[in-house]
Amino acid sequence: MSFRRLWSTPKAMGDVNMVTEELKNLYYKRLLPVEKYYSFHHFHSPSYEDADFDNKPMVLVMGQYSTGKTTFIRYLIEQDFLGSRVGPEPTTDCFTALMYGEVEGIIPGNALTMDPKKPFRNLDPFGNSFLNRFQCVQMPNQILESISIIDTPGILTAAKRKLSRGYDFAAVLRWFAERVDRIILLFDAHKLEFSDELTRAFEALCGYEDKLRVVLNKADRVDCQYLMRVYGALMWSLGKVFRTPEILRVYIGSFWSEPRQMCDHYQLIELEEEDLLADIRNLPRNAAVRKLNDLVKRARLVRAHAHIISYLKQEMPTIFCRESKKHNLIYQLPVIFSKIQQQHRVPAGDFPDCTKMQEKLLGQDFSKFKKLKPSLMASLDKLLSTDIAKLVPYIQQQEQRKRSLHGVLDGEFLRTFKPEHYSRDPFKEPPIDEGSELDFDEWVVEKYKPKYDEIFYNLNPTEGKLSGTKVKEWMTKTLLPNSVLAHIWRLSDVDGDGMLDDEEFALAVHLIEEKVEGHWLPRELPPHLVPPSKRPSEASDVSV
Repeated sequence: MSFRRLWSTPKAMGDVNMVTEELKNLYYKRLLPVEKYYSFHHFHSPSYEDADFDNKPMVLVMGQYSTGKTTFIRYLIEQDFLGSRVGPEPTTDCFTALMYGEVEGIIPGNALTMDPKKPFRNLDPFGNSFLNRFQCVQMPNQILESISIIDTPGILTAAKRKLSRGYDFAAVLRWFAERVDRIILLFDAHKLEFSDELTRAFEALCGYEDKLRVVLNKADRVDCQYLMRVYGALMWSLGKVFRTPEILRVYIGSFWSEPRQMCDHYQLIELEEEDLLADIRNLPRNAAVRKLNDLVKRARLVRAHAHIISYLKQEMPTIFCRESKKHNLIYQLPVIFSKIQQQHRVPAGDFPDCTKMQEKLLGQDFSKFKKLKPSLMASLDKLLSTDIAKLVPYIQQQEQRKRSLHGVLDGEFLRTFKPEHYSRDPFKEPPIDEGSELDFDEWVVEKYKPKYDEIFYNLNPTEGKLSGTKVKEWMTKTLLPNSVLAHIWRLSDVDGDGMLDDEEFALAVHLIEEKVEGHWLPRELPPHLVPPSKRPSEASDVSV
């Protein structure tokens, strides 16, 4: 099934476009004039562009080197991508944006920031040192039709902290954190080390904890006792960095497409995998809510910023002692924040970080600041109080119509291996190009079929077919992830009856062996793998 057909009706797509267009109109009409008037971009993030509203949901994958970031991405998209390298030492030395494209290719960073259709134009201020280490890989992939994935360089450990990247790594992470829908932070269960650069990376993520998902990867390589110790140490360390009342969710898993090692906590790993994939799978469904949430968060920050700038302008003398007064106001900024809260009823959570604001103010000319403009502030208040509320019903309708991701992330695949779904047909028949002619007679699985038949009949088929329960019990012995096994099931159940005959079972075993040997599984079953009894008959071809 084409990924485009997974989306809803044209009417629903109209609702999606309507919500996006209305968000853009509100931003350009209500919020952007206030940002420009009070030079918001000099202190905080650059202004939004059309691509920031139109782009697909983005997932930022980050972590220390050798924690499995690139392998995790390959696991999600079920294929390799240009420029990816995997190894025990730092191998990913640049930011790589994986996006959908009809033709596979790489777009370098400088060219990428010139493309108005890509949401990366505002990365230009980070300079050539960063842009030379930033690229976009475009490829035809079903997962990437609905989300984009950002691969990041491995965060340096304490032993390598003297190395310089040539650009502000934490600032780049914060730029992405503001714009992405989900942040996946990976740790290695074998080596849990908190370096200075990792701490700075955490600081860059502060304020975006709602987007953060922590993964303790490679958990099948350690025993239960060691895993509990590492998990406790990770939770303790995260609690010191993210000072929030809520405890961050940590997913325990081994996210790659190869067979896992059998361990006492194998079932836990499978359950955690399903939870994380379900979270990522729902990103397209929740994209409009995220954009609205980020717009409201930005509007609140802009409102607080406007009050700060206007207060500083009001307190500045006209001619004499301006420099000393400037430094005095910067020193008293925490007190100024409190006064603005009381006078204008601005919540404390809307204000920027005081220390960072003080640093920004040191290089500014207070005489160029603007006083409070009632018309702009009234327009901003209307955005927060009325305009946003009118969009909520349309977003709720959109969420109900939108469907989730296909591929390894498809929940239907995972549910195949849950007992409550054995009795029903969990998968749809894979699409076969009806116009293609199968001009070959040999089935590539045929020469291995006697060996596969022995396994098939040892599982005691009923009326020549094996139920999902029996197939599942045998498949899980391969130690491949459930999501991979479910994909193999969908490919093998050619007639879509929820059971496997001897040919379909032979196909399933053949796909498992190919996967164990390190080959990527096909998205849809190629014609040469279709069992002979399931191929269109010549008579039907002639009649057509």
